[in-house]
Amino acid sequence: MTNGSKGSAPHLLRSIGFFGVAVVALNGVIGAGIFALPAAITARAGALSPWLFLIVGALVITVVLTFAELASYFRDTGGPVLYTTQAFGKLTGFSAGWVLFLSRVTAYAANMTVMAKYLGAVVPFFATDLGRALFIIGVGGGLTWANYVGVRDGMRMLGVLTVMKLVPIVLLILLGLPYVTGETLLPATLPTIDDLGGTTLLLIYAYVGFESTTIISGEAKNPTRTLPVALVSTVVLIAVLYFLIVLVYISVLPDATGDQTLIDVGSALAGPVGALAITIAAVFSIGGNLASIMLAVPRLTFALSEQRLLPGWFGAIHERYATPGNSILFLGTLGVAFALTGTFAKLAVASSLMRLICYVLCILALPIIRRQATEAARAAAFRLRGGYTIPLVALLLCAWIMWQSAADAWLMTGILLLVGFGLYGWSHREASRT
Repeated sequence: MTNGSKGSAPHLLRSIGFFGVAVVALNGVIGAGIFALPAAITARAGALSPWLFLIVGALVITVVLTFAELASYFRDTGGPVLYTTQAFGKLTGFSAGWVLFLSRVTAYAANMTVMAKYLGAVVPFFATDLGRALFIIGVGGGLTWANYVGVRDGMRMLGVLTVMKLVPIVLLILLGLPYVTGETLLPATLPTIDDLGGTTLLLIYAYVGFESTTIISGEAKNPTRTLPVALVSTVVLIAVLYFLIVLVYISVLPDATGDQTLIDVGSALAGPVGALAITIAAVFSIGGNLASIMLAVPRLTFALSEQRLLPGWFGAIHERYATPGNSILFLGTLGVAFALTGTFAKLAVASSLMRLICYVLCILALPIIRRQATEAARAAAFRLRGGYTIPLVALLLCAWIMWQSAADAWLMTGILLLVGFGLYGWSHREASRT
């Protein structure tokens, strides 16, 4: 049950404030990508790279603003599940929630593997099969337990990881800014980009993950006001952060071939100490992303169960800890299993496409949610200016990216949707017996 349920049944606690919501948004977006994308984009776009991050960030903000308005109409846990269910019915709501869950659990598994690889560069034991397995089990188990015993413990862990990853990155920017010249900032000659579609895809993926923030609205204080402001301000901050990081990258390593990483920037600025600091920052950055997923995504399966779109087991709230315990255990177990066995690789092929499908469904839901809202709700909402101009730009952007997706990604998405529809049918039969 969400806040507002009657009686003494366990319910989720509203204990996440503005900064907690912002931290979830920040970590939902910034994970391993911030350490790999500067090199990948610079290899394609050269001196244009910092500005491309800002331009694409401005495009992505149209999707974020659309989600911000949607979030301002709801107070319960679920985010996209609530929006699409209210607009299109239970089957569409389930589909949106299911594809979003799959995209996040595969990212969770993949990032645990990447995190183990980064740590293996510092501690050789973790580069071995046994060390990697023990690390994944330890990290996955620790995050699961921290969130199982209470959202406050999960937020504390997330807050610590956020500080640990941002401090080295900010120091890297401050040390690298003196290397920036006028020619680097505003190049006289602009390079040509051969693969604009592929480059844009990489840039778009630097910003996805913000939607996890909307899922925790049932545990946020004053979510109709907190979520929209936290969403927009955090993504703007991330765009500026990417701009500065890439600007420093091309300034410190002007002859970079695309194989270098931020670790090489740290080494150039501060020697072995700098390289070690960035390596540790990468571990904490990915850890923060994992913690954000573990905090938000179990609330998604919980919300699906609340709407009777998944079996009731997923909707159980722990009597002592007031957390969606079963959903947390489900994500933790599934994520560790995927990371250990490598079966997540096939799912990851379609994960980005599945997230875009969820975005499109939510954008299409906005006009219906607006019409259905009461006068009081519309007055209090985070209302976008310009009618439907911003949602339309967001819709066209998502559609264009989906058009770039390969056929095998669409096939895998279809298969996973069929699996989800099986669970949906199970929950429907369960509901009919009660």
